[in-house]
Amino acid sequence: MKLIWYWQVVFAALIVLPLYTYAETIHIAVAANFREPAMEIATRFEHVNDQKLILSYGSTGKIYAQIKHGAPYDIFFAADTRRPRLLEEEGLAVAGSRFTYAQGRLVLWSPQNDFVDKEGAVLQMGEFNRLAIANPDLAPYGRAAKEVLQAKGLWKKLSPRIVRGENIGQTFHFIKSGNAELGFIAYSQIIQMSQPVAGSFWLVPQKLYRPIQQQAVLLKDTRTTRDFFDFVRGPEAKAIIQAYGYDAK
Repeated sequence: MKLIWYWQVVFAALIVLPLYTYAETIHIAVAANFREPAMEIATRFEHVNDQKLILSYGSTGKIYAQIKHGAPYDIFFAADTRRPRLLEEEGLAVAGSRFTYAQGRLVLWSPQNDFVDKEGAVLQMGEFNRLAIANPDLAPYGRAAKEVLQAKGLWKKLSPRIVRGENIGQTFHFIKSGNAELGFIAYSQIIQMSQPVAGSFWLVPQKLYRPIQQQAVLLKDTRTTRDFFDFVRGPEAKAIIQAYGYDAK
């Protein structure tokens, strides 16, 4: 009788075990500007689907290089359209999976009240020592910042004062820490779920830089990665994206 009971327990364990081991861990690479909304979207998805998501952050250019060298990411949320397209063309992404999840906005920001005016005239006045931007070669928001300065005829004039962050997250910390009095960052970094913005800022007119369309692409095609993409396209995730200052697509 005891032997029968023992095998019943073992058989039950074999049935239950897959329920605990089935959930796969998804590794997601995220452009630094999208850090906060990505964290919130991932938390909502995990709660609903009982899945584990691991998010890593960096500049779009650097993440692209990591993927090219074999980094084990399953999904890539870039800050541009170029790198996701290249990954598809190079056979490193799932063909046809690429889509635009958000359009970003550029802002000139300072943590000091009344330092940045609503027209960005502080750039011409030049009453600052350091201006922070993300590396234009790696980060789309850095590229956009350079385009704004070129459009205003200030790129060469201000270049000696520019400090470059590896990504938009590092650029934000340069400004927040006081290493630069002001700088160009993503609007999403200072607008937190409709809360008042600290400091002063100029929301840069979009006519001064090329649109920052941000695309995502699957690097591995599984049911869970597809489910997450569907979730990002859904109304709950779109509401989060819009609350952080993006235009949700």
